[in-house]
Amino acid sequence: MSVGKVYLVGAGPGDPGLLTVKGAECLKNADVVVYDRLASPELLALAPESAERVFMGKEPETPGGFQQQINDTLSTAALQGKIVVRLKGGDPFVFGRGGEEIDTLIEAGVPYEVVPGITSAIAVPAYSGVPVTHRGLSTSFTVVTGSEDPTKPGIDTDWVALAKVKGTLVVLMGWRALPNIIDALVANGKPADTPVVVTQWGTTPKQRSVSGTLANIVERGNTAGLSNPVITVIGAVAALHERMRWFDTGPLFGQSVLVTRSRQQASVLSKLLIAEGAQPIELPTIQIGSLTDYAKLDAALAALSDYAWVVFTSTNGVDAVFDRLATAGKDARAFGGVRVGAIGPATAASLRNHGIVPDFVPDTYTTEGVAKGFAAFDMKDTRVLLPRADIATDTLSNGLRDLGANLDEVDSYRTITPADSSAKARELLSYGAIDAVTFTSSSTVRNLVALIDGDVSLLDNVRVISIGPVTSATARELGVHVDIEAAEHTVPGVVAAMTAANQTTTTQQQGA
Repeated sequence: MSVGKVYLVGAGPGDPGLLTVKGAECLKNADVVVYDRLASPELLALAPESAERVFMGKEPETPGGFQQQINDTLSTAALQGKIVVRLKGGDPFVFGRGGEEIDTLIEAGVPYEVVPGITSAIAVPAYSGVPVTHRGLSTSFTVVTGSEDPTKPGIDTDWVALAKVKGTLVVLMGWRALPNIIDALVANGKPADTPVVVTQWGTTPKQRSVSGTLANIVERGNTAGLSNPVITVIGAVAALHERMRWFDTGPLFGQSVLVTRSRQQASVLSKLLIAEGAQPIELPTIQIGSLTDYAKLDAALAALSDYAWVVFTSTNGVDAVFDRLATAGKDARAFGGVRVGAIGPATAASLRNHGIVPDFVPDTYTTEGVAKGFAAFDMKDTRVLLPRADIATDTLSNGLRDLGANLDEVDSYRTITPADSSAKARELLSYGAIDAVTFTSSSTVRNLVALIDGDVSLLDNVRVISIGPVTSATARELGVHVDIEAAEHTVPGVVAAMTAANQTTTTQQQGA
């Protein structure tokens, strides 16, 4: 058996968007991913589904022998011929013990490669509005570990010298030892009124920063309930925090939002929420599955030229139809002479990606809006193909039939409730981990209610956001309250409605 290879990949400080392009490529080719507690879970989705994911996260109190277990895990997997990604928070060589892991790989004869990551030492201060260097304030910065207690004998860090350094001091992993660190700095000449900023979970939606001075930062941090992991910035640049802060000022910052779309579609909503400062928590209530029998769909697609219109209601329907066309050796040319309608900009964009420019996209992105929009066309005795989900409602089909259309409804894909989401749904909603939940279709409502066994009381203290009136009606039928309904019935519309509602609430609170 040939020997594999180990890639030591820096995962960055927490924001998954800060992973390097090369790091992402390594993950895409991994057979095994060994990751720690500071690596963003979202990055694991970049690895193939078949890849083994091994959590080996160390806490500050983890016994020292655990590092050898990590080393052995890497070398053993590589000796079995596997491509191994060691996904490490920050950078592998900045207090990441990457050198120790490489020593083991060299001894075992395992090839390796290092992919640097963005270290938290500069990224977290930047996300806190603190430049580690700034003209007139600091021309240098020093990075030290705070996990070494300055009161113990035989310390490696020269706190006496650091107390006299005029530049910026960045302390990693130092919350527990911070009182002793401050005592050592002040005792050796660092002024007690030196500005300090302490940031917990930097670059993530959980980021919290507390500012002060060496004299009061520990008290302020304790009052705020800070705990590891934290980054401490000491020096004149820390005073810039309040003026230059940017990351934690988003309208939805700090809110945990449950995203109930399918895994394939959740990322779009999640990215929009992150851009507004929220922390999306993806809980797929829908899984898109293949039909057990494609005979009816294939027959309809083989006779596309017999239809005057094909109307798509989702990107899933578009993908399913083009997959079947490809299986038959066909492409967008099969729609020659056929008009195409689409519900919503996302469905229209998906069609364009497949080479089809829709002839009709309604102004109102609901099935009722489509039916009303078609009233502008002469639909009497017109043959219409409607590829749809197996659980789609009859609203659109009834509307088209009322206009006189000769309608063929054909299932193009199945929607399945993921079995592994039930326990997670109850856990998240039972322990107050969620501030809001988004519903982007009626099926997301039905499936979430099914996952929690109909116990809608779990949603009583959660803000519920609906994509539109049909979804809202389904929610209310199932006993779920709706707090916000998007004016524009799209995924961006959902986020815009949440943002507007949150800003209104904030204004009211400030007025009170």
